[in-house]
Amino acid sequence: MTFCPCDRAAQGLVRFLLCDSSSAPSSEWDNRKKIMDVTFTSLCGNLWTHLTPYFLSRTMEETSREAVATAVQRVAGMLQRSDQLDKVEQYRRREARKKASVEARLKAAIQSQLDGVRTGLTQLHSALLDVKDIQSSLADVSKDWRQSINTIENLKDVKDAVVQHSQLAAAVENLKNIFSVPEIVGETQQLIEQAELLQAHRKLMELECSRDDLMYEQYRMDSKNTSDMHLISIYFEDVQGLSDELAKQLWMVLQRSMVTVRRDPTMLVSVIRIIEREEKIDRRMVDRKKQTGFIPPGRPKKWKEKMFEVLEGTVSTRIEGTQAVTREADKMWLVRLLEITRKYVLDDLIVVKNLMVQCFPPHYNTFNRFFRLYHNAVSTRVKELASEDLEANEIVSLLTWVLNTYKSVEMMGHPELCSECDIHQLEPLLPREVVDDLLSKYVKTFTSNITGWLRKALETDKKDWQKETEPEADQDGYYQTTLPAIVFQMFEQNLQVAAQIDGDFKEKVLKLCLKQMNTFLIRYREEAVSYKEEHLRDRQLPQCYVQYMIAIINNCQTFKESINSLKRKYSQSSGPTDSDAPIERTLNEVAKEGCQFLLDEVFLDLESHLNELLTRKWLTGSHAVDTICVTVEDYFNDFNKIKKPFNQEMTSEALRRVVVEYIKAVMQKRITFKNPDERKEGAERMMKEADQFKFLFRKLAAGEDTDWLCGAITAIAEVFKLTDPTLLFLEVSTLVSKYPDIREEHIQALLAVRGDASREMRQTIIGTLSENKVSHSGVTQSIFKDIAVPTIAMTTMTTMTSMATSKLLK
Repeated sequence: MTFCPCDRAAQGLVRFLLCDSSSAPSSEWDNRKKIMDVTFTSLCGNLWTHLTPYFLSRTMEETSREAVATAVQRVAGMLQRSDQLDKVEQYRRREARKKASVEARLKAAIQSQLDGVRTGLTQLHSALLDVKDIQSSLADVSKDWRQSINTIENLKDVKDAVVQHSQLAAAVENLKNIFSVPEIVGETQQLIEQAELLQAHRKLMELECSRDDLMYEQYRMDSKNTSDMHLISIYFEDVQGLSDELAKQLWMVLQRSMVTVRRDPTMLVSVIRIIEREEKIDRRMVDRKKQTGFIPPGRPKKWKEKMFEVLEGTVSTRIEGTQAVTREADKMWLVRLLEITRKYVLDDLIVVKNLMVQCFPPHYNTFNRFFRLYHNAVSTRVKELASEDLEANEIVSLLTWVLNTYKSVEMMGHPELCSECDIHQLEPLLPREVVDDLLSKYVKTFTSNITGWLRKALETDKKDWQKETEPEADQDGYYQTTLPAIVFQMFEQNLQVAAQIDGDFKEKVLKLCLKQMNTFLIRYREEAVSYKEEHLRDRQLPQCYVQYMIAIINNCQTFKESINSLKRKYSQSSGPTDSDAPIERTLNEVAKEGCQFLLDEVFLDLESHLNELLTRKWLTGSHAVDTICVTVEDYFNDFNKIKKPFNQEMTSEALRRVVVEYIKAVMQKRITFKNPDERKEGAERMMKEADQFKFLFRKLAAGEDTDWLCGAITAIAEVFKLTDPTLLFLEVSTLVSKYPDIREEHIQALLAVRGDASREMRQTIIGTLSENKVSHSGVTQSIFKDIAVPTIAMTTMTTMTSMATSKLLK
């Protein structure tokens, strides 16, 4: 049913007039009745005032005038053209239908409004009657209330009697317990000693309930009477002692919870039930304190908080007690400690998951709570270890355990545990700054250690250089020492350790190793130079100088291969490091210098034989070249044990140097041919020796083109062999075209050795060749550029030196 605004106003008026009428004075009540009468009359008048304008707002005359005006406008709009007159009847019928429709809707609307007005008037009349009834009832209530004020004041004595009766009822109810307190205390003490904890707690609750009820009634009766309250406390003083004793038993069980849950889980369940009971009592007492201000002594006990504190202390003690030995007793003490910790934590958490969770209420979230307790305890213990003065290997062991082992499947990430928790949400055991400090300390110690290790390794290798036996050879027959293996074994071990800690740290250690390697190779180069200088002071010592110098060269190649192997295995980036170029350069220098030392050794042995070349003795008959070939071939038996690519470079350089030394002998003008026969004999001898060198070179440099080297000797021999001096220019031109790096002084020396070229001829040849000189800047195969033509003084000094050397060697 729909209520009109008048109905709602009437209801609001009634609620206002009736609110809190019981407590209103009589004069105010009379005023409210008058307001009700006046307001109701005014409300009815307002209703008619609003309804009348609604229906009579316009007079019939105004309505008729407006209707006629509207009709005239519409007819004028319809009959604007002459052809529309034929449709007048049709327009009339349409307007008649519209009129009938509008009248029907108007009648229906007026009828609906009249029905609403009728309903509203009926409701207002009913409301008026209800208000009169309420007015009458309120008058009766006001009269009764005035008469009952004095009666309520007379009931105060009854109220006091009720309170006293309640106290006496509580005393009677607890009378039996009050007289039996000493007996119950003894029984409770005995139950506690027998570990009957649930029974003991039940009796303790009875004692506490009796004491608390008596104290509460006393507080209600007279809260300021402390003497009676103190008397009750003295009588029940043993109760608090029993509570403390029972708590001790509970904490003992919780401290041994890992053992208890395996042997007697019911005991642990009993402890949890007792604690839960005490928590409920605590909450009830706290709520009563909020209402009455009274709380029994010893409340709240907060045994639940204490339980978690005991469990936390138990876990911490469990972790701290894992250290069985010290560094003095066992150098592996930290490894043992961490392994024991790992085993204890894993075993305990599995026990918690499978057994202990069933003993605690679900809302305790037992497993996650223990998981956090163990994590925090381990973190505290690890921080203590990190603050100690750890050695390098101990730092590695600790960081490996913290960063890798701890969250692996061997510990917190174990399959039985990961289903219950997310290890990725665990905070790090060690803060990042502590980890960085440990890593910095390790790097500092590692740098110091590896410097010492490399120094000792090099000293050991130097001692091997003095041995009278040849160095060992690898599976391919190349000489080598143990130095590369020792060095890279050290690097490998430390990189393996670093890889266990962290990928970035492994990269850092690799760069540090390469940096130390560069420093070491500089020292290695210096020692190789010292080894050569020591040998030159006494060429008889060491006996295996050549073989160990070959091993030094081979070690350079081994170092290269080992460094590349380490980078492929341990480097995460494929780009070069800052140490790559210096290491490569130093290794190449050591190897090339070693090859040069060996060639110097060869040519020291060949020096006396090279000095015989292009002399009168050589012309009359000498076996110098035979000896040179035999000596070179003998040395190359050892040089074959040099690894690639150094063996190829050394072979090319050795053969080139043989030819260069031979041509130097020509340029030193040790002989001047006196006649065509000597020139022919010398030229033929040179060609024969060139063939000897060619045969030797082909044998030593298999597959390599060396004929161009010997071709220089043959070309010079052709210059000497020429019998017609007029063709000398052509022959020299041919030589120059083959070897563009030949210089004027070389040609002058050749013509001087030939002995039959006049000064004018030499000037003509030199002048003509100078005019037609071809640039040899792009020549790759050069011989003459490194050959100097000595002056007369230099030739004399060289001859004297050669003679002295020959005498000394003899």
